[in-house]
Amino acid sequence: MSTTRLEHLVDRLTGAPGRDDRLTHLEVLPPRVARTAPWPAWVDPELVAAWKRGGIAEPWAHQVEAADLAHAGEHAVLATGTASGKSLGYLMPALTAINTKRGPRGQRGSSTLYISPTKALAQDQLNTLRGLGLEGLRVATHDGDSSPEEREWTRDHGEYVLTNPDMLHRSLLPGHERWTRFFAALDFVVIDECHHYRGVFGAHVSQVMRRLRRVAALYGASPTFVLASATVAEPEVAAGRLTGLPVRAVTDDASPRGQVALALWEPPFVSYGGEHGAPVRRSVTAELADLLTDLIIENVRTLAFVRSRRGAETVSLTTKRLLDEVDASLAARVAAYRGGYLPEERRELEQALRSGELLGLAATNALELGIDISGLDAVLLGGFPGTRAALWQQVGRAGRDGGDALGVLVARDDPLDTYLVNHPEHLLGRPVEATVFDPDNPYVLGPHLCAAAAESPLTEEGLEIFGPAARDAVDALTAAGLLRKRHHGWYWTDRRRASDLADIRSSGGSPVRLVEESTGRVLGTVDHGSSHGTAHSGAVYLHQGESYLVLDLDLEESVATVVPAPDVSYSTSAREVTDIEIVREARHETWGRVRLSFGTVRVTHQVVSFLKRKVPSGDVIGEEPLDLPERTLETASVWWTVPDDVLEDSGISAEDLPGAAHAAEHASIGLLPLFATCDRWDIGGVSTARHADTGVLTVFVYDGHPGGAGFSERGFATAFEWLEATRDAIDSCACTEGCPSCVQSPKCGNQNNPLDKAGAVRLLDLVLAEVN
Repeated sequence: MSTTRLEHLVDRLTGAPGRDDRLTHLEVLPPRVARTAPWPAWVDPELVAAWKRGGIAEPWAHQVEAADLAHAGEHAVLATGTASGKSLGYLMPALTAINTKRGPRGQRGSSTLYISPTKALAQDQLNTLRGLGLEGLRVATHDGDSSPEEREWTRDHGEYVLTNPDMLHRSLLPGHERWTRFFAALDFVVIDECHHYRGVFGAHVSQVMRRLRRVAALYGASPTFVLASATVAEPEVAAGRLTGLPVRAVTDDASPRGQVALALWEPPFVSYGGEHGAPVRRSVTAELADLLTDLIIENVRTLAFVRSRRGAETVSLTTKRLLDEVDASLAARVAAYRGGYLPEERRELEQALRSGELLGLAATNALELGIDISGLDAVLLGGFPGTRAALWQQVGRAGRDGGDALGVLVARDDPLDTYLVNHPEHLLGRPVEATVFDPDNPYVLGPHLCAAAAESPLTEEGLEIFGPAARDAVDALTAAGLLRKRHHGWYWTDRRRASDLADIRSSGGSPVRLVEESTGRVLGTVDHGSSHGTAHSGAVYLHQGESYLVLDLDLEESVATVVPAPDVSYSTSAREVTDIEIVREARHETWGRVRLSFGTVRVTHQVVSFLKRKVPSGDVIGEEPLDLPERTLETASVWWTVPDDVLEDSGISAEDLPGAAHAAEHASIGLLPLFATCDRWDIGGVSTARHADTGVLTVFVYDGHPGGAGFSERGFATAFEWLEATRDAIDSCACTEGCPSCVQSPKCGNQNNPLDKAGAVRLLDLVLAEVN
């Protein structure tokens, strides 16, 4: 796609009637010229010949740099752009070791373990390896789709094994005695898309990596770790935290890149109002469908990223309908791609997109990671994906053949999206976010120490691999009866599978299964004790566009029984009472008379009723009381306090203070993902004009996971920039009284009441003015 073609497409998208004010910014990145390097002399000639047959005359310079480090036994992280060929950087040393160490009868002399966050990415890597045509290379996947026979063959013969953190945690490590020969020959561990491991999930995976190192050592192996990510800040720090090892970073991208144009797009306000009459913007799915339609008509191969499975289906169906009005043949060249499809269905869609049979695909972020979809011209993003890292990961799906590419970020109706499309300086020209997770979280560390003890008894000297908090955690586990101390160390004595204690993909909530009464089919899970997706008798639950009514909730069995309710004319939302108690303050900063703190809090939630709202107006038509138990969460939090003497000159009346603090809390939750790698659903908040523990106005933002996930700690570290962005986001919003783009929150347990937009701006001005 040429530069003039890019300009024509931008004009095409902005030139339609009514769209003249939707483009808020256009950023054009210049092309980059490739730099190659000779093949390293140590690479097996058979491999060089295979890559040359595949069209790689010489590798890029960064591929050689990473390969040389790994070949020399140095742990490395390759952090270069999307489509920069990072896989070659770790395949050169890994496959060379496999080929050159193989025994005379084909015995396994070297093995590599490849770890990816998704099965789709592992399948893509599998196809790449098989495409090399290397005789005798024994490569296989070990995941939930593998049959028992395939798993047995992989254990006995696999040289290059592709898996994911969950299978490593639940299968390979607990069953390591059956994988003795594989682990004894383990030379390399590849962790692909390592930026994906953040928050509580990242903490779990970091402990799984330490258990992997420990098991490998049992069989005399000390593998070299090679990590890869297109988008990770401070890569050597993030990789070191993930593996517990010193890691060298390779960041100088020598691959070619065409010109990239990134458009920031804000949908207009619609004619009807939302909650409390607040203005709302046109839905992102409707806007995506319009843009996707225009690009397909222009014969532009386009991928549209949508946040939800239902949204992906909606964008696909709407686009088909719009195209059918123009050219029926084009409608057949659009499809949806999401989790829940059969593996063969996903492979067919990927191939159809590669071949050009499909011109448009509406997908969830299942296609965000490094699946090789070459030949795409444009990418549409249905909302900011949560981090700048993910933004460039998704935009990087286009232009993968070195050609020019167009990306369009369409803002959702929330504070972060609205802020970013109107403040492009906070999105562009800045490094991606640091990957935030805490390996020492006791709620994560404890279960993995139990799993490690089940794999092999823990020893005093062996605890060092798990970090400085491991010794105290082992003592606590021993006191609780989960471990037993013997002369040679600590043993797992429980009859349960130790790996079951550490659910590495757990959200930290209280999941309830939703089961259809007539069929027994499980529709999904929700958290019974939060205002988002609450399950209770009388609640309305949406599944794949269909409405279901909850008949009853069994808390002991964690099951809610539902029945189809196609004619229901209302939605439900929970009302929640939340209390927060400061357990301990770990550290603080003084901003004049304002105090900023970080520490541990205890949050108590109780859902007390639910509201019935008429669809689509949102008008409340009834309230039903509920008798649900309290839930308690001990977690990390950042909070700030404003004393009375500062508030006296603020111009905010005593009656308006709760609304001002509440609005500031909502907006700060919405903006924290700009500074920490989290989603607004990962964090919560509480605000009060006078808190019992501080005696003054206090606003809390806390991690929604037991023990904390590192998000609020990142907020504490970047507090001034975070609160300044929060203030600007509220003040620059086009509404007058507050709306979903600034201070209203979809997860508010108090139904967004009270809220004072103007008061929030004045309150944040007071706080920021106290900074010297």
